[in-house]
Amino acid sequence: MRTAVFSDLIGPEGVRIVDRPTPDPDAGEAVVDVEACSINHHDLWILEGDSAMVDGDDLPFVSGLDVAGVVRSVGDGVESVREGDRVVLCPNETCGRCRFCREGPENRCERFSLFHGGLAESARVDADRLISLPDSVDAVTAAALPTAYLTARHMLRQAAVSAGDLVFVPGATGGVGVASVQLADTLGARTIGTSSSAAKLDRLSALGLDHAVEGTDPETLREAVGAIGTPDAVLNHLGGAYTDVGLDLLRRGGRMVVCGRTAGNTSEIDVPDLFLGHKRVIGSTMGTQPELQGLVESVERGDLSPEIEATYPLEETAGAFAAMADREAVGKIVVTP
Repeated sequence: MRTAVFSDLIGPEGVRIVDRPTPDPDAGEAVVDVEACSINHHDLWILEGDSAMVDGDDLPFVSGLDVAGVVRSVGDGVESVREGDRVVLCPNETCGRCRFCREGPENRCERFSLFHGGLAESARVDADRLISLPDSVDAVTAAALPTAYLTARHMLRQAAVSAGDLVFVPGATGGVGVASVQLADTLGARTIGTSSSAAKLDRLSALGLDHAVEGTDPETLREAVGAIGTPDAVLNHLGGAYTDVGLDLLRRGGRMVVCGRTAGNTSEIDVPDLFLGHKRVIGSTMGTQPELQGLVESVERGDLSPEIEATYPLEETAGAFAAMADREAVGKIVVTP
């Protein structure tokens, strides 16, 4: 089978297409013929050598979390899926033994990790992590859901967003940002989104964004967003300086949920503002398998249509990562083996 491997952690130039044997499933596993696999900044950070998960000793490495396709074969003891089923993978990997695996939510597992291996024609996965797809949900759409939209869904729940709330999404035109705006809209919440590009904000406005703010300078955004209103919640996938901006803008008792570090690993905050304002900062990673099932059902009902920027054949995986690194995309980039 053809596989896109990271042969060197130097950015898109490090991607190579190689042939590998098609895997066979062990007990409890399934092999999925991959029809679509979306890519994320998580993959790009690995490819650029900016992830503690992967180093030179792990090369060649196959990334790709968000797999959708058709079950090719199943191992002993698998009853949840069968050959020919159309499926999407929940990429969560959990220990099944800690208190969070027993009591939930599973994404707080003490040994939480993520599946990698979807950038190939076939992938061997834990069969219990597969969710059946209805006929109305195509593979490219399904592959957009597991990381960006699942992360955004869980963040909205962590922030207790409801109809009428004002939600601030800095960096709103990336994968998680777009998902946050679309899902907030389905809840009846209002959104403020920022981007460096007026053209990208125009596209996002067509997807449900209520207030668009062009710019990236944290101090400029602080003033512009404050002129619009006082957010009830901030969904922050950027980190860095935007954490302090989001905290400052929050209403008294407001909630900021942080899921990423695209703009920086560290943030400085005004601690008195945090406790005197009764504000909350909440860390969040991915979501749960039932939440992903709910997203599939939302697509089936027509309540949600994930935004797809572009699709690339497997042979052009390097180009897909180059497009992500250029930061010109609005929505998801999907590789289609």
